[in-house]
Amino acid sequence: MQFGRSYEEFEVGAVYKHWPGKTVTEYDDHLFCLLTMNHHPLHLDANYAGTTQFGQNVVVGNYIYSLLLGMSVPDVSGKAIANLEIESLRHVAPTFHGDTIYGETTVLDKWESTSKDDRGVVHVETKGYKQDGTLVCIFKRKVMVPKNSYLEARGGEQPGRPTLVEPPATS
Repeated sequence: MQFGRSYEEFEVGAVYKHWPGKTVTEYDDHLFCLLTMNHHPLHLDANYAGTTQFGQNVVVGNYIYSLLLGMSVPDVSGKAIANLEIESLRHVAPTFHGDTIYGETTVLDKWESTSKDDRGVVHVETKGYKQDGTLVCIFKRKVMVPKNSYLEARGGEQPGRPTLVEPPATS
């Protein structure tokens, strides 16, 4: 299974469609709200939310952003040295309990590091969609990723992974 990319593997204009999607449950939303201390009743109180323009609980936007960021790790930042910047984040449409989120990331640009020759920066835009194709979230970020030389110097694709030792043969 792929887990991120080296600098050489990114191409400007490439689009990575993240799979699988994630159906957002009430539990997911409420747990995220409680963990982050966001107790706004729009997210937690169905009675209150029923009196708003949405008529129901709205999933907290930062959960959707976090979900999309996580979905992109195998395609984008699984080998990252550092996440450098979230340049922009827009919540375009509400998400509700039961909606399924899908994501895709486009490589906007890339450039080599000016201070270290074993890495580069990749500029990407991630978009999140609901099951009906409605765009719900867009964000741009910059990620520092290793070049192949960096990975080779540190043990290859999976540094630190133990090698399986076969048990001795019995007769």
